[in-house]
Amino acid sequence: MTVTDISNKSKHFFHVVSNIRPIVWIATYVLLMPLFAVIYQMLPPGQFRIPDGGGTDYGSWLYYSIVTLTTLGFGDYTPAHGWAQAVTAIEVMCGLVTLGFFLNAVGSMKSEIDVESELEKQKRVHFSIEKEKLLLCTPSLIHNINTFLAYCYAVTTPLAKRNDPDASFNPDFRFADMADLFKPSGLPFDNTRLPAVARLMKSAASTSLCLDSLQTRVDLTLWPDILEDCFSFVANFQMFSSTDALSQSPITILPTGTSQNDEEAEAKISEDIAAWKGDVDIRKEGNLQPVVELYFFIRDNAAIAQKIETAVTGIAADRQ
Repeated sequence: MTVTDISNKSKHFFHVVSNIRPIVWIATYVLLMPLFAVIYQMLPPGQFRIPDGGGTDYGSWLYYSIVTLTTLGFGDYTPAHGWAQAVTAIEVMCGLVTLGFFLNAVGSMKSEIDVESELEKQKRVHFSIEKEKLLLCTPSLIHNINTFLAYCYAVTTPLAKRNDPDASFNPDFRFADMADLFKPSGLPFDNTRLPAVARLMKSAASTSLCLDSLQTRVDLTLWPDILEDCFSFVANFQMFSSTDALSQSPITILPTGTSQNDEEAEAKISEDIAAWKGDVDIRKEGNLQPVVELYFFIRDNAAIAQKIETAVTGIAADRQ
């Protein structure tokens, strides 16, 4: 066995010993007293010089064991011969070693507590810093989400019902409610004459970019639910935008060979949407397939956006 092997084994031994809790060493120290008292009682007679009136029962040897282990050494009981001297020396050494291991365990526990305290402090500081970053991003994030939800409302609400100033996105909208998706949104802040569906996709792109940027600027692992929702929104948008045809030329989603212009195509699609009966199935084929995909995109991403808005505003409210 080399010196390196001995050194490694010694390190391992002291590492194991240091991980033993102080209470174990104290219990060991206390249990040594009655144990050695039994050994003293079993030694042959004449091994000790016993004072006048001193007893030789178990209680007397327990007293001697306590005095010996604690190194008080009153001198009334004195080991006079080999066996008594050897056992007494062994008990003293056991006591010293046990106390040494106890102090080492206390030091190790204190170091462990100090490390945990420092880590907890660093976690609090890190959380505080990341929360401040999140709060700085909150106004832009809430603006993008509210704009996205407003266009979701416009696309999923018939044009004749968009006049209510207090109206908001209805997550229980029907597929037929999307018949006017090619009409202008009519929202107070939208001065363009672009189709509501085109404005929706532009807003979704802006919101997706904002959420993607948020993941890189803020450690959202501190808020796992927000991180998961941000990822889901961005992934849903990327998947849908890769096949989006509604915000481009509506004629592209009509059957091949259809001789119509964009306005006629929009009117035909709107009529088909308004006449839709039954449940909405993502697996259905036909010229309304892109609209069906939009239906599920709005339903899923609007719910995600509302969850993110609620979570972020809740964090902002905790600051106040």
